[in-house]
Amino acid sequence: MKQALIIGNSGGIGHAVQGELQARGYGVTGLSRREHGLDVTQESSIIRHLDGLIDGLTGPFDLVFVASGALEIAGAAPEKTLQSLTPSALIDQFALNAMGPALVLKHVVPLLPKSRPAVFAALSARVGSIGDNRLGGWYSYRTSKAALNQLMHGAAVELARTHKQLCLVCLHPGTVATSFTEKYLGRHPAVGPGEAARNLVDVMEQLSPDQTGRFFDYAGQEIPW
Repeated sequence: MKQALIIGNSGGIGHAVQGELQARGYGVTGLSRREHGLDVTQESSIIRHLDGLIDGLTGPFDLVFVASGALEIAGAAPEKTLQSLTPSALIDQFALNAMGPALVLKHVVPLLPKSRPAVFAALSARVGSIGDNRLGGWYSYRTSKAALNQLMHGAAVELARTHKQLCLVCLHPGTVATSFTEKYLGRHPAVGPGEAARNLVDVMEQLSPDQTGRFFDYAGQEIPW
């Protein structure tokens, strides 16, 4: 049985991906702040929770999916103008959306196999693409996702030397109707978490090691950095 680890499994997308993987026969371990007290912005919390998995794990994880993150933190909405930008919003967004997944990756490496294919995927967003940014705004959130993309790309280069069958990617789920996005959907077409999860798992199951270090959407199409 393939084993998967979901970081942020209590959120809309993370919970749906967990259910989709279980339906496909995976053994799934989930960790979240809400249910387990995992704080991805605190390295000590990550170490404690991941160390706690080792004794009960029957083998390395074939798939790790990091779904933690937030669009709005401490009441700071995405900025419409540069004048709305604040240091606290920038720092909070970077800590949760960029630093958090990077620290998870740092400490989950011992739980990734070296002798067979594996996938590490972090939930990013198309708005983190510098090449695709034609609207401006949303400075803190965009910047945090762009930073996440760079962290994951750099890590993919390094880990390809030791984990030659690992595919490490960033994934854009599309616009998903969850509590995370409900204030910002507007007229944008959105899919439910279940459909988003099926799309994301389809993409992850089709990835190969030669695609490591890249950025894909829910349909498997590559997004420019």
